Amino acid sequence: MAQTWSLEGAWFKNCNCDPGCPCDFNQAPTTGQCEGIIGLRIDKGHFGDVSLDGLKFAGIAYWPGRLDEGDGHILPIVDESADEAQRNAILTIMSGQVGGTFFEIIAAVCPHVREPVYAPIEFEFDIDARRGRMKAGDLIDTEVETLKAIGSEEPYRVLVEIPGGFEYTGPGNNAETAVTTKLKASGGDVLDYEHSGTHSSMAFVKHEGQVPA
Repeated sequence: MAQTWSLEGAWFKNCNCDPGCPCDFNQAPTTGQCEGIIGLRIDKGHFGDVSLDGLKFAGIAYWPGRLDEGDGHILPIVDESADEAQRNAILTIMSGQVGGTFFEIIAAVCPHVREPVYAPIEFEFDIDARRGRMKAGDLIDTEVETLKAIGSEEPYRVLVEIPGGFEYTGPGNNAETAVTTKLKASGGDVLDYEHSGTHSSMAFVKHEGQVPA
């Protein structure tokens, strides 16, 4: 019987677009190109017999236009506390070679993959308050806070639901929309950028597939 892999946890997608990521609506990026980071805190996960519980991974990405047009660049970042088997498992999943629709799609539209980096990853995530932060070594520094009503400090909630979608794969297939107050990426050339007041998606997700024999 084939072994399986599974990841469940807290998910950030912070990018350079206006809040309300156009990708969620099959539209072009706000400024023409996509510059963004992703991060997952694995609350529960395994790759065959290898436990991935408590580990984290992240990525810095860039596309010159719409994601479906391809030609993307990505730098994978894996929690430095992971051992060799765990690192290999996470990178194999991220490569899209073992299933998981999200990872398969990213691999298809992102042919320029940099050498992975192993770094300490700090991860704070409060989905109810729509606040959080993630720091991955000297490569990613990002912070998120809730949307606010116009002319008010009152929190403003927007929930994006994509039935049958491939990214927001937790209960309800939805994500909270928040504001990225800081997004600094230092991945080199097109993966160097800095933004504020832009989009953030926060969600609990689950991805799974099979481990090759």
